[in-house]
Amino acid sequence: MSGWMQHLAILPIAVPLLAGAIMIPMEDQRGRLRAALGIASALALVAFAVMLAWQAHLGGAVSIYRLGNWPVTFGIVLVVDRLAALMLVLTAVLGLSALLFSLTRWQRMGPHFHALFQFQLMGLNGAFLTGDLFNLFVFFEVLLAASYGLALHGSGIARVKAGLHYISINLAASLLFLIGVSMIYGVTGTLNMADLASRIPALPAENRPLLEAGAAILGMAFLTKAAMWPLGFWLGPTYAAASPPAAAIFSLMSKVGVYAILRLSLLLFGEDAGASAGFGGTWLLAGGIMTIGFGAVSVLATQDLSRLAGGCVLISSGTLLAAIGAGQVAVTGGALIYLASSALAIGALFLLIELLERGREVGADVLAVTLEAFGDGEGEEEEEETNEVGTVIPATMAVLGISFMCCALVLAGLPPLSGFIGKFAMLSGILNPVGLGEGPPSLSLGGWALLVALVLSGFATVLAMARAGIRSLWANTRSVPLVGVVEIAPVLMLIGLCVAMTAAAGPTTRYMQAAAESLHTPREYVRGVMEARP
Repeated sequence: MSGWMQHLAILPIAVPLLAGAIMIPMEDQRGRLRAALGIASALALVAFAVMLAWQAHLGGAVSIYRLGNWPVTFGIVLVVDRLAALMLVLTAVLGLSALLFSLTRWQRMGPHFHALFQFQLMGLNGAFLTGDLFNLFVFFEVLLAASYGLALHGSGIARVKAGLHYISINLAASLLFLIGVSMIYGVTGTLNMADLASRIPALPAENRPLLEAGAAILGMAFLTKAAMWPLGFWLGPTYAAASPPAAAIFSLMSKVGVYAILRLSLLLFGEDAGASAGFGGTWLLAGGIMTIGFGAVSVLATQDLSRLAGGCVLISSGTLLAAIGAGQVAVTGGALIYLASSALAIGALFLLIELLERGREVGADVLAVTLEAFGDGEGEEEEEETNEVGTVIPATMAVLGISFMCCALVLAGLPPLSGFIGKFAMLSGILNPVGLGEGPPSLSLGGWALLVALVLSGFATVLAMARAGIRSLWANTRSVPLVGVVEIAPVLMLIGLCVAMTAAAGPTTRYMQAAAESLHTPREYVRGVMEARP
């Protein structure tokens, strides 16, 4: 690798940082210039992320970038493997979609929207690329600081109330993060992830309880951000109150906690971790299953579309956490497919909800159970039916309806879209823990519980989405909303990517399985980082 390509790993951080810094002093009258700069930055991030993913998959090796050429145990190091590249692609695509959607009105609802959005992208990319825990904390704080402004973007009592709760919870989680990192550093003397993985197996027995206590506290911070039950009570109100572009990119923020858990649990507490191997796996499995159950109840209990989308985020987080706790390569590979599919579908759903709500007239949000209980007036004569044999569905409603149906299929894990491929791969891994065709199925109690949770959560999602779709698309108390091309295009792009993942199921599955195998056998990761040369 030569020329500018050797600096490719730093560009997903440097480009949004530079773009956000340029936008801050711009006057409000230069909205078009800021929007053009933001879109250009997002397009560049898509190109860089795709190049890094292509490079990671074809090369198969871990790419290391040492800022300042300092030794990896002391300086800042960025690490690009298949998992990090996948998360970069998701961040860039969702960021571009949210920015395009915001061009019509949401960018003007508050100051510094574009600058905050660029810093949000910078923090997300940095969290996925960093190779040490301290810089992971730094990038966490960058993305959280930007998210505080985006959560309050547009003002309003609901956003301020939910935003203050969101800020308080995340400040507490950041404190736990610092405490956990400090304890781990005090025991091991390093915060570089690869260096930690090489030192933990040889750690003296008397220091191991302190290490595991620090890891548990650190895990609490990550699980709060991943919204695991009962730590995820903040997610529903915050995501429901946020503006649609902010909510779309927020849907990926819960995946940051999942990413950190996935990365550290397999790197630091994998099979080579000695006495600490598998630490916390049972708790992740149990907590993930309970989160799936809580999310399923949430989607069934609400008829508000934004809270329904928040419940889908909870189901997604619970599914991924339980899959990590299962500790099987095949399950992890399926979980990565599900991660990508659910992130795209939930982002599209948050954008789509705003378009659906536009056509709802006053009084249309009366609960369906209330209408069913009281009816339109007992004893009143029914209106005479007309002779119409059908109703013309405007093109706008047809596009919105098909988009909503695709989101429902992906999130429920039904064929033919990519959500089904991810769930099928996870179920196949659960039923065949030793490999397909290698022996008779043998499920543990946790495996059975996860299997049942995946099936029932899909059924609950189908029921909730079907009910919401009927009320939002077939109700007589709505009009056809005015939807701009720049608003529906991001939704169609995200859904189109889910369709593309389905059409390219073979390459997608191979990429995700290769990423899962490298995560479960992190020797190449450790060797690549520790043996990196200037």
